[in-house]
Amino acid sequence: MAKQDYYATLGVARGVDAEGLKKAYRKLAMQYHPDRNPGDREAEAKFKEINEAYDVLKDDQKRAAYDRFGHAAFEQGAGGAGGFDFSAAGGFGDIFEQMFGDFMGGGGRRGGRGPRAGADLRAGVEIELTEAFSGTKATLRVPTRVKCEACNGTGSESKDGGAATCPACHGAGKVRAQQGFFVVERSCPTCGGQGRVVRNPCRICAGAGTVQSERTLQVQIPAGVEDGTRIRLAGEGEAGGPGGSPGDLYVHVAIRPHPIFQREGAMVFCRVPVRMTQAALGAEIEVPVIDGARARVKIPPGTQTGDQFRLRGKGFSVLRSAQRGDMVIQVQVETPHDLTRRQRELLEEFEAEADGKGSPEHEGFFAKAREFFQGRG
Repeated sequence: MAKQDYYATLGVARGVDAEGLKKAYRKLAMQYHPDRNPGDREAEAKFKEINEAYDVLKDDQKRAAYDRFGHAAFEQGAGGAGGFDFSAAGGFGDIFEQMFGDFMGGGGRRGGRGPRAGADLRAGVEIELTEAFSGTKATLRVPTRVKCEACNGTGSESKDGGAATCPACHGAGKVRAQQGFFVVERSCPTCGGQGRVVRNPCRICAGAGTVQSERTLQVQIPAGVEDGTRIRLAGEGEAGGPGGSPGDLYVHVAIRPHPIFQREGAMVFCRVPVRMTQAALGAEIEVPVIDGARARVKIPPGTQTGDQFRLRGKGFSVLRSAQRGDMVIQVQVETPHDLTRRQRELLEEFEAEADGKGSPEHEGFFAKAREFFQGRG
């Protein structure tokens, strides 16, 4: 049976452009896809014809040959028109991408062909809490691949950086292999999926266009950065192959613990030990602030361990803002030890004079304890 004209199969005119051709193909492929027509042999045959026609007409060279010679241009297996297999439309992955790629961000990707992009890199930097408060610049030494200076990144000894069509994949960027019933498609190992190979490889980089090196970079750490923050430096990753774009560098920030301050978001906490006499009589103490300044805090008489005092606007920087959080002073009353004889005498006099008064929590606790024991007796 004579084959139907490929343009008629897709329902388009001979002068249709690439976008119109793709639109017609998508519509028909979705209509006759086997998943939508289970068990329908006519729909399956139509689906094969649609893919066969589109496989020829989407390729400018194949289309030109078809326009000139018709189906005869692909007879005897020359163009893959002698029956459908998984390679007829570049595999189910390509069918899916052609049908839905634009909706999923696939855009203009074509089977992995094109210059090899550089790999993304990861590096870590450790800074002080005070540096995280004010922001800082950190110096990084990053082992990476950089552009080969000998060939200016072209990978070729020739000044023009010329490249030839890959002899293994004939410029397709992919090779196919029969494995039983299936046809498996993978990136061409000869050209790395680029479809082209360097004619005269550079002696320094062996045609890769990049060489292993170590780069020193300065990264700006913003004020208010959190522990574990990831900073992206676009284009500072590994250099790409000839004509390829570089990758990105991701810097992970770690903040060392501070001996005085603890941070929770924009809040700063500082535990301040005060003497027993200061807590009992009241006092005014001086405490450090994260920005290097000093602040005075009034401790009222009778202050207990765990009491807190808030200093407004003395806390941590807020990322990408001029605001600051608050600072919280947490009091820890310190009991004296290694007393002198006189100190002990004074404390004994104090205890005798107090006679248990002035310590309501102490009295309240032991009153409840007495009730507890009486209830059990």
